Amino acid sequence: MWTVASYVLKQKLKGIKRYPLVLMLEPLYRCNLACAGCGKIQYPSHILKQSMSVEDALKAVDECPAPMVSIPGGEPLLHPEIDKLVRNLVERKKYIYLCTNALLLEEKLDLFEPSKYLTFSIHMDGLEEEHDFAVCRDGTYKKAVAGIKLAVERGFRVTTNTTLFDGASPKRTREFFDEMMGLGVEGMMVSPGYSYDKAPDQNNFLKREKTHNLFQRILGKAKKSWQFNQSPLFLEFLSGKWDFDCTPWGNPTYNVFGWQKPCYLLQEGYASSFKELMETTKWDEYGHKSGNPKCRDCMVHCGFEATAVDYTFGSLKGFAATVKATFVGASIPEPIETIEIESASTAADSTEGEPAYDQGYTFEVTETSNGDLTRALAAAFNYRGNITVTSKEGAEAEGYLSHVDADSIELWSSDDNRTKLPVSSIKRLVFSGRDPAEGKSWEAWAKKQEAKKAAEPEPEMAS
Repeated sequence: MWTVASYVLKQKLKGIKRYPLVLMLEPLYRCNLACAGCGKIQYPSHILKQSMSVEDALKAVDECPAPMVSIPGGEPLLHPEIDKLVRNLVERKKYIYLCTNALLLEEKLDLFEPSKYLTFSIHMDGLEEEHDFAVCRDGTYKKAVAGIKLAVERGFRVTTNTTLFDGASPKRTREFFDEMMGLGVEGMMVSPGYSYDKAPDQNNFLKREKTHNLFQRILGKAKKSWQFNQSPLFLEFLSGKWDFDCTPWGNPTYNVFGWQKPCYLLQEGYASSFKELMETTKWDEYGHKSGNPKCRDCMVHCGFEATAVDYTFGSLKGFAATVKATFVGASIPEPIETIEIESASTAADSTEGEPAYDQGYTFEVTETSNGDLTRALAAAFNYRGNITVTSKEGAEAEGYLSHVDADSIELWSSDDNRTKLPVSSIKRLVFSGRDPAEGKSWEAWAKKQEAKKAAEPEPEMAS
């Protein structure tokens, strides 16, 4: 807390408006789970095989002055040199949150040494039934709990991070908080899910009004035993007390593609350096107040936690509110019943009449189709499989569309080559690769579970 506070105050004294608070360092996208709400693992296999080198990771850390480094994924414990990376970050006195689903934690724990700079942030999406349902695999909750217990026993710092979706039970979530505190974790982080374009399931993400109502019911009359690993003003924001806007530069992301524009959640191009990211990203085009439809319902911690921290040290009102919430408890508005209505902006986002950008879709460039090409390229960038591009000269290139801007595109092929092509040279786009997330959803997993239960024999009645 002291490190973060002194760092933020230094930025304020220097008059720096935009500064990073946490570097989101994604060394790989590969994972040993396939959660239906995740947009980070839905890539072709040749992308999922990539692992960032320790040298590249440390170069990014040295470029970005953030005092904290979060290592998400994918599953970072799958990285072949994750222990080496962590040791180097500890030597640099960076506070590290290694985000893991804990399936490999018991096996890999001997690779690490307890340190005040290292925290295992365990992905836990509720009690056993809810967690296993969210990650689409039975037994994951019990495995994660075993990993937490072992890490705590060995003296490691352990926190949890929880993503809540539409339909989450406030009562069960409060029971989950009790369960985690009972395991000895030092703090919990909680956030509503973000509706990734690449996530297989798009039906269970929370809208803003529902988010306020859910967190009012969860956090109202919070127990003193609950310890949260986040700003109390952010918890009040989730409950609707504050009208914060997003601080997308607060948690810059570096991954196998480069510096991701504009944030950890949105992929709208990449920069080659942290300096380029900060200076060339059109920050005013993002955030709730910008009117960007992709930001309309987002209330995720990586966008708004930094806002809450900045507000704490940016005004006497913010500082007083933080002090009060820290010692008295967060001020949570009373829940009110909400009425489900479709907003005008939601209706305006309707895709009626749009082509089905599925595998096999082909777009031919004509003299009158420039506007359509822009939409097709945007769809191709969000597509989770490979794209085949034919130039006007007849040359073909296939790969994952890893970058699009007004002038050029970049394809990452299965042999790891990156091909940059001018937009003006494109004659044809074909969605040629299989969508690796196709058919994955909570509904499909739930039906599978119901079928499995139905197939189980009825227990015999006692005579």
